[in-house]
Amino acid sequence: MPLVSGALEALLQQLTMLITADGKWVLPDSEEFLAALGDPNPDYDAVGFAVRNLGFIKFQVLDRLVTEIDLHPRNVGLPALLSLEKLLGEVGTNLFRIKYLDEEWHSEISASVEHTVARLRELCAPVFEPPSSERFHVDPRDPEVLFSQARRNEGLGPLAMKWRVAFGNFDDKVFEIASRNDLLSLMAIVAFETRQSSPVFRYIGNGHRYTTRQFHVDAIGEKVEDMPDREYGHWITEFHRSVAISGRPRFDRITATIDGPGEDGKRSRSLSYDRLLLPWRTPSGELLITSCAAKLDPDRDTNLLPQAPASSVLK
Repeated sequence: MPLVSGALEALLQQLTMLITADGKWVLPDSEEFLAALGDPNPDYDAVGFAVRNLGFIKFQVLDRLVTEIDLHPRNVGLPALLSLEKLLGEVGTNLFRIKYLDEEWHSEISASVEHTVARLRELCAPVFEPPSSERFHVDPRDPEVLFSQARRNEGLGPLAMKWRVAFGNFDDKVFEIASRNDLLSLMAIVAFETRQSSPVFRYIGNGHRYTTRQFHVDAIGEKVEDMPDREYGHWITEFHRSVAISGRPRFDRITATIDGPGEDGKRSRSLSYDRLLLPWRTPSGELLITSCAAKLDPDRDTNLLPQAPASSVLK
């Protein structure tokens, strides 16, 4: 059953609810739960089975003092995790206990919603190893370097600092800072829907000239994985998904050969760039990822990832 106004009171009365793998809230033993389970007459511990094997999250409020969360992090996807986060700040309990299955069950307790959310994202973050490819290569970098005194005011540093001081909360100043530091045209923004784990484009800066200008328009609202170069689209989608689940920045040095029509008319082109991925929350609770790419060698190909003027702003 979907979470609606007044559901919090019902939750406290019911004490136990479940989040399905696609982010829906259901009551144990309800028809909705059995439908999601795929078994109308289970003769076993159905709740335990769903948590251990199907990516469900069990949510309990104990004596209106402790919120208890049971999950198997390896199986929990982004829709369920986002649905859980929406309610955590509204429950009003003093303590939060996370019970999670690894090789065995573990238990942790926290007195902070923020810490609980961060820990859940850390537990559920997939172990992401970029696939090897002749066309795509990634050299992971430590994003902490962008927060250093030497880098925070140059290159990608100002955007990284905005993320840190805003605690990942997205507002119009993100665009202002990106524009002021000649980064807006080099930025792309993707969104993760509550019940959809594939990111979709919300904005593509006009500095991304490895594709056509018409793509900048047509791609808005479309999945990242459906880029003209599908292999490249799938490759970068996995980076965005790992950042969305972990809630942490990712800083990489990328070398890629991209196929498909570009603004210059070429069918294939090589890029080398530093890319910063940052996870954000909007006031409505939507999850956004900003991707900002700074070209490494401006003399290699002036048509790729140029330093566009700060006047190039989102309308």
